[in-house]
Parts: sequence; structure tokens; C-alpha cells
Amino acid sequence: MKNTYIAILLLFLFSSWKSEKDYDVVVYGATPAGITAAVAASREGKSVVMIEPLRIAGGMMSGGLGFSDSNQMFRETLGGLFEEFHKRVEKVYADRNIQLNYRVDEKDTKYWTYEPHVAELVFNTMLKEAGVKVVLNETLKSAKLKGATIQTLKMRSGKAFSGKVFIDASYEGDLMAAAGVSYRVGREGRDEFGESFAGAVYQKKAVGLSPLDAHKKPLPLISGTALTPDGQGDHRIMTYSFRLCLSEDPTNRIAFKKPKDYNADKYELFRRFYKISPKTGIPFDLYPIPGNKLDGNNGIGGQLSTGLVGENWDYPDASPKRRQEIWDKHRNYTEGLLYFLMTDPAVPEAVRKRMEMLGYAKNEFAQYNHFPPVLYVREARRMVGAYFLTQKDILETKEKPDPIGIGSFPIDSHDCQRIAMPDGGFINEGTIFPAKTRIEGRGIAYQIPYRSITPKATECTNLLVPVCASSSHVAFSSLRVEPAWMVMGESAGIAAAVAVEEKVNVQNINLAKLTERLKAKRQVLTLLTN
Repeated sequence: MKNTYIAILLLFLFSSWKSEKDYDVVVYGATPAGITAAVAASREGKSVVMIEPLRIAGGMMSGGLGFSDSNQMFRETLGGLFEEFHKRVEKVYADRNIQLNYRVDEKDTKYWTYEPHVAELVFNTMLKEAGVKVVLNETLKSAKLKGATIQTLKMRSGKAFSGKVFIDASYEGDLMAAAGVSYRVGREGRDEFGESFAGAVYQKKAVGLSPLDAHKKPLPLISGTALTPDGQGDHRIMTYSFRLCLSEDPTNRIAFKKPKDYNADKYELFRRFYKISPKTGIPFDLYPIPGNKLDGNNGIGGQLSTGLVGENWDYPDASPKRRQEIWDKHRNYTEGLLYFLMTDPAVPEAVRKRMEMLGYAKNEFAQYNHFPPVLYVREARRMVGAYFLTQKDILETKEKPDPIGIGSFPIDSHDCQRIAMPDGGFINEGTIFPAKTRIEGRGIAYQIPYRSITPKATECTNLLVPVCASSSHVAFSSLRVEPAWMVMGESAGIAAAVAVEEKVNVQNINLAKLTERLKAKRQVLTLLTN
């Protein structure tokens, strides 16, 4: 009887891991990088499945990011699927008889803007044409490995997906972690790699207002009361927020409403700030995008904005339940802030009037009550892989023997904490926005090495990680934008195809063959010459 029970249990465990189909390439995360990886691998003739926890493909670009920061990069270095995506966007608007204020063939510094639903449409079209199997609303539970080789991914629903090569394109690095690959969360100290921008950094001025309540306790939105020593590393990461898709058009505007459990006192810090800075204006950035809409973003230069500073530190390693709690807290903060700015008498009248003119775009995110469905996870886990990029790789030793693309976004980190100062006032800490890393508004171009997306061979032999790439916090602050990730994703997809064909570990593929394939797809691998 006992043996029968064991046999039944083993059969159940085996069947619970059984995949409906074995794929050449399994991509986890339908981010822009995940999409370019999946499309690239499929176009190389490989069977590909792409799995995404959310109900939408396209990550931030489908979820509210109305332009993807390539204006701060050297667009001549952004070829392949990144350029194809934007040319397809251009055609969508041309077919609708809408004139954009930019041309993709002109590699200038204009904003290449688009509406979120157009980004989603283009991404889904590319996936369908490539024959990628797309599986949405499925969250990774665990990975089954044999030695250092991933065999199967199991979802929380019980579904399983097997493959030869896996690509973790999630913003969080969940597959990488499930496979037992080494990673970091937080910031290195300044001395660890000799990074002048590492660790705690105080680039913003202190704000001279009381951050304490009547009981001498920190007000809401203050994340700490102790100043982290300058240059010291810690567990903190840059703030998260939502990219809002807004409209001032009365025919396409959903007014901001009073959220459930709204408490205006949560925004007391804003009240006090407006009292000493009444001409500040609305506390977030707005960028015009097609459709007479506006993309609202956390203001990196502002003292208070849409980023919920300090409330995301445990998100990278959190359980799905805890992540949802953090997500909900960010949404509640954002919805409450928009209503507060529109209605609270402590807010300057000019700000209130402007907020009354704004609202959610009616024809975006209808199935999500017009609120963005994707949280802007600017930074989560970062792999410790075959090569670990640091500030020196971004600014000094820019050439690599195994390039898979060119990065050129400036080193750019949002706030990591907001501290009540011992002598009064508060200060935001963590913003890195050094002017000397910019050349006429763009970053310094550098080669991204293939080794930065491969784990150590002793840890995993068939995984590529183009989003949570192997890098320090400072280096990641340059890598962490969709254009770079799309380039890295496409290169990962082609590298995966080469590994399948050669039947070798991803660390041992023929780099000459990879380079040839990448160039054939119009990926740019060489630095610009003056």
C-alpha cells in the first residue's frame, strides 16, 4: 500500500511538470526586450513561447511610457527591431492620416512618441507575424533544473513549459532567481568598484520645512530619519511610479475621482512644500504624445513627485502577494495625489485649475479603468554574471571583444530615499544625474558585452538575461531604458537560436557567428567615430 502511494505521488509530481510542448526558446516576460528576443529567435526559425504574468504584452511601452528615452541616446546605434518597431509606429499613424513631428529616418534628438495602445498594437502584430506563442496572465512558480541546465518552468496555474534555451526578460529577474543564478539588489558602496557615483549620493538640496507631525513623528512620504553616509552601499533601489496617460480634451478625458479610503493628510508634506514654494506648479513631468495626450512621469529633478520613494525596497525579492500589496500602495498613492492636487485648498489655485483640466485618457487602458496596468519597475534584481559592468565600463573602458549592442543613455537614477534631517527639513537621496556624463543631452556610447547577459557557466548554462543584466547599480542606471533593453533582447534571441543550432551552452556559442547574424539584422555593434 505504501509503495502504491509513493508511486501515485511520483506520477502526480511528474505529470504536474509535464509540458504541453517542448520549445527551442522560452522567454519569460513580455517586456519590450522579451518581445524583441522572442521575435528575433522565431525569425531565426526557432519555436518560441513567451510567457507574461500580466494581461498585456509590451511592458512599460504598452503601459504608459509614451516615448522611450531614445532622444537621450545616439539613435544611429539603435538598429534592428528597435528601429523596425518605430517605423511600424510611424506607418500606423501615416495610415490614420496623422502627421508626427518626427521621422525615424532622421536620427536627431526629437521625442519619438506614440500612444500606449499603438505600441501594444505594433508589438502584438510583430509577435503574430513571427509565429510566437504568447501566453499571458501566467506567473512563474519554480524552475526545474538538471545540474546547471534549466529544463522546465512551472507556473502558479500548474502549466509547465519546457525548452532548450531560456530568456529572462522580466523587469524583476524572477526566472534568473528561480534558476539559482547569483544576483544583487541595492547599491554598491563607492569603494567596492571604485565608482564615484556609487552608494548614497546627495545631489539634491535639502528642503527647509518640518517633516514631522505634532507628535514629532515623520510625516507620510518620509522614508527614514538617519542620513546614510555619503558613498555607503545599501539595500535601497530607485523609486517606482506609474507612467500616466492623460488628456486635456473634454471629449477624451476621465476626471480624477476621489479614491476609496482617501486621506488628504497623507499628502501633508505636499501642503507644507507648496506653502514655501507656491510657484512650483504641478509636481510631475508632462510630455505631449500623439492623440492630443500627455505622458506623465515622476520628475527626477523635483523634490516631491509621483514616485513613492522608499516603499519599493523589498519588491524585488517579494512574494506575489507582497508585490501586489506594494503595487496597490503605489496606485493608491498616485490616485490620491491626483485628487489631492485637484481639490485640496492648500494646493495653489493655479495647480488646482490645471489638474481640473487633466484626466485619464478615455481611449487608453479601458479594461483597467484607464489607469496604467504596468508599474514602472526601474530597478529590481541585477545578475552577477560572466562579466559585471561597472561605472568604468560606461565611461572609460567602452570597447569590448564580444559586443551585442551599443548603450548610450546617461547614468540616471531616481531618488532612493527621503530623509528627515536631524536639524530639521528633509533631503532626497539617491538621484544620479551628472552633467559630465552627457554630450549635448545624450550619454556616452559604449559597447554592451555578450557576457553581461550570460550567467556564470557553473550556475546556469542555458539562460540569457537581457533586462536584469550583470551590472552595478551605477552601470544599470545607464542600461535601464527600453531602447537598450530592446537591443539586448534582440541579441539574446539570436544568441539563443545559435545555441540551439550548435547544441552548446550559451556561454560557448560561436561569437563570430553571433556577430554575423546580428549585423545581418542591422544591429549596430561598433562605436561611432568622430
